[in-house]
Amino acid sequence: MTATQQPTMKSFPKPSTLSVPAGAEGWEKLYPYNLVFQNLSGDEDEKFWFCDSQHWPTVFKPFETIGGEFAVKCLGQYNTRHLLIPPANGIEFKIHLGYLYMSPVSVPEDQIASRATEFERRAGHYFQNWDSLLENWHIKVRSTIDEMESLSFPTLPEMVPFEDIVSGKAKDGSEMLMENYDRLIQLCYQNWQYHFEFLNLGYLAYLDFFGFCKELFPGIPDQAIAKMVQGVDMELFRPDDELKTLAALAVELGLQQSFSDTDDVDGTLERVRAAGGERWLEAYLTAQDPWFNFTVGNGFYGHDKYWIEYQEIPLGYIKDYIRRLDEGQQILRPVEELVTERDRVIEEYRDLLDAANLELFDAKRGLAATAYPYVENHNFYIEHWTMGVFWRKVRELGQLFADAGFWTDKNDMLYLTRGEVRDAIFDLITGWAVGADATGPYYWPAEIERRRGIIDALSSQRPQPALNTPPAQITEPFTMMLYGITTEQVQQWLAGDEVGTDGAITGMASSPGIVEGIARVVQHADQLNEVQEGDILVATVTAPSWGPIFGKIKATVTDIGGMMSHAAIVCREYGLPAVTGTGNGSTTIRTGQLIRVDGNTGRVEILG
Repeated sequence: MTATQQPTMKSFPKPSTLSVPAGAEGWEKLYPYNLVFQNLSGDEDEKFWFCDSQHWPTVFKPFETIGGEFAVKCLGQYNTRHLLIPPANGIEFKIHLGYLYMSPVSVPEDQIASRATEFERRAGHYFQNWDSLLENWHIKVRSTIDEMESLSFPTLPEMVPFEDIVSGKAKDGSEMLMENYDRLIQLCYQNWQYHFEFLNLGYLAYLDFFGFCKELFPGIPDQAIAKMVQGVDMELFRPDDELKTLAALAVELGLQQSFSDTDDVDGTLERVRAAGGERWLEAYLTAQDPWFNFTVGNGFYGHDKYWIEYQEIPLGYIKDYIRRLDEGQQILRPVEELVTERDRVIEEYRDLLDAANLELFDAKRGLAATAYPYVENHNFYIEHWTMGVFWRKVRELGQLFADAGFWTDKNDMLYLTRGEVRDAIFDLITGWAVGADATGPYYWPAEIERRRGIIDALSSQRPQPALNTPPAQITEPFTMMLYGITTEQVQQWLAGDEVGTDGAITGMASSPGIVEGIARVVQHADQLNEVQEGDILVATVTAPSWGPIFGKIKATVTDIGGMMSHAAIVCREYGLPAVTGTGNGSTTIRTGQLIRVDGNTGRVEILG
């Protein structure tokens, strides 16, 4: 972030001055040395850091840092080493009191021009060959997922098979546990590298069009620019679309009564079968692969619930869609209306241009529209599908340890770091090989309980939104567009949880429209079943998998997120007003309050 620091600038706390919650003393030792503030270089207390609660809203267990580490490192490599984006390198990241903090790394002014030529050559190759390269991307990602699915962690045998003696194999099978664990980590890392191959280009194509429009049409609303790429067919909406199709089929076949109790998955499917719903069951099974590899969370945490494992979740959504269809409601996204509005706005601004600018306008808008879907679509393949398989394999290994007495529950392995898990594997196989007790069963149960207490204590305290002194002006475009972190947002954070002088909460006007309704504050995905028809969703952040909820709410308010955040994009595609990046909406507004959301101006008023 580039700006001149002002001596009198109000500051956020330094990391070293924040109080540690009671019971969380020594929390730093839970994480690798390089992930916590050490201030060994002397500059960590000088940099501005913001908390990325959009992607990591809850405290990390030690093993869960893998998502943050891989994602932010791989984002940086494409900015800095692959594409050489002229004004932006990667993002430094640290964990403080269990939460992830980021500090964007800018490119020195005197180096920007020299990077531009190489960037244009590299980005140009992608934009000129987008479709074929993206097709190859899907092949690479699917291959990685398939290999990850093939990994296993079998229990070690009482004796090696006699066939291995005869063949001279000279291995006991324990090497497979180590190799498969290492391979699981490597495959996860591999797909995170693939994740960012196109993502930053998708943002850049939109930002280029955005900047071009601002230059051509001074005063053009941000939302008008966003409208010019809306109404696209996104794979990220496919899981929700599959549920809507299944609901419509259930109504067509008269199976509504079979969905009386969807918490009972086996009972629901048996009632469908008994009612002659074999055709529906076949369609349900077909939809699962791959579209049920979808989490109500965001894929970064081991506790995230995936549809394929918790089928009461998609069945519950189907039940609600059936109810709405029976009531005569429209459950499909208003794609036709979005496309009509998109085309109207495009023509409105095209009519203002001369021939030379018109050609450039069409080219830049066309590129943005081509690249734009990837900004959301990648999410299904990486955060949902890849990470869903990854966490299942982690639990399989965790269960192997639980069966060996290392800990009680398969999820307890999340309290170890990646390196500690590898050490535990060698401990396990050594005890098995020499015929003695492993050390783990005597060491890990108490240690895991100690760490669990620290994580629970850290979770009792909300994170500081930012650390240290901010720049006078936030100018870095990715930070503003994706996270909604603007100069105004930072000033609001510094002001605390107070509403404005006129009683309004302000944020980014991310999706147009004005509505009034009852607020429903949702702090985590397990509360989604509390959302009622016509509520206004208020949350720290939303996940793309909350799509079925967007069909029944009136509007969305989030604490963090910009024009290109998931909440903003999904709301625009559902035709719902949204105000994102309020900073304190979920802590200021209470469930049951009547509020007015103005997605045109970014204002939220509490009416009563």
